[in-house]
Amino acid sequence: MLRKRVAQWVAAGFFIAGSAGLVAADAARDYVSIVGSSTVYPFATVVAEQFGKTTAFKTPKIESTGSGGGFKLFCAGVGVQHPDITNASRRMKPTEFEMCSDNGVKDILEVKIGYDGIVVANSKKSPQLKLTRKEVYLALAKQIPDPKGGEKVIDNPYKTWKEINPALPATKIEMLGPPPTSGTRDAFVELVMEAGADSYGWVKGLAKSDKNRYKAIAHTVREDGAYIEAGENDNLIVQKLDANPDAMGIFGFSFLDQNVDKIQGAMVDGVAPTFEAIADGSYPVSRPLFFYVKKAHVGQIPGIKEYLGEFTSEKAWGDDGYLADKGLIPMPENERKQFSSDVKTLKSLSIGQLK
Repeated sequence: MLRKRVAQWVAAGFFIAGSAGLVAADAARDYVSIVGSSTVYPFATVVAEQFGKTTAFKTPKIESTGSGGGFKLFCAGVGVQHPDITNASRRMKPTEFEMCSDNGVKDILEVKIGYDGIVVANSKKSPQLKLTRKEVYLALAKQIPDPKGGEKVIDNPYKTWKEINPALPATKIEMLGPPPTSGTRDAFVELVMEAGADSYGWVKGLAKSDKNRYKAIAHTVREDGAYIEAGENDNLIVQKLDANPDAMGIFGFSFLDQNVDKIQGAMVDGVAPTFEAIADGSYPVSRPLFFYVKKAHVGQIPGIKEYLGEFTSEKAWGDDGYLADKGLIPMPENERKQFSSDVKTLKSLSIGQLK
């Protein structure tokens, strides 16, 4: 029996070359290893804790690395020295799928878990702001279209919110947000920065005629202190907002939902970030959340299939599940059924689905 299991591990890449021939990497890990998104982290942690309490398996170990960092770790190879699952607050990119394939990670299961909103929040010690995506773009872009007109850009001149819109407070623009490795940053750029840039017709036209120039204008965040990279710990941003009532922060809705005594979300384009507004699609800054599973590890690392079963159960991700209590916006029932079926059959993701 042991010889058969060793042969399976060798075939799956679960052994690595050592000075004394083949040695077991990490001595055949007996727990599920998860990395990735800081936004998905609290949801995965709740599932992992529930899983550890109610089964004979060890509680999975989860590391918050950001979506981009998680994909790098996940795609580095097959074997117990590599994580089994990576969480993501955006969909896997085709380049990441190819990186996985190049490193021997050939079969991947994609699981959408629900929806989340990205909030722009501040301390409850200050007034709630009413912002447009154009105003947020003008506050954070490194270069902006020249207010005097013409198809040219200038270095961002704005120091206070009031300079952008006289109806906004005269407080200094100070935004705490995620780093480039974060899926929240990627989604924020796509849903807010691009929308703001696209309000200028000539900039929107660059998306087709000159993609590099478009990205430089729409995606590049200023580096003069107005935007402060606060790492992958969204709880730290919440603490800093509570300590500095003039600052704003960018993070997932669940962190707002869990800290409503301290912070409040700004209205964006006239819509407040509420559970209902994200669920019905009226809040403009919402996105799906995912995790990805290395199929070569299923059956080799104990507990993976059972953890997937817990996560995709109605008691967890359903309309009245415990993840909704933590701020996850459940998918419609038909989507939940589809992804639950994909989990049961371990349906492989193809690169064509990502393009």
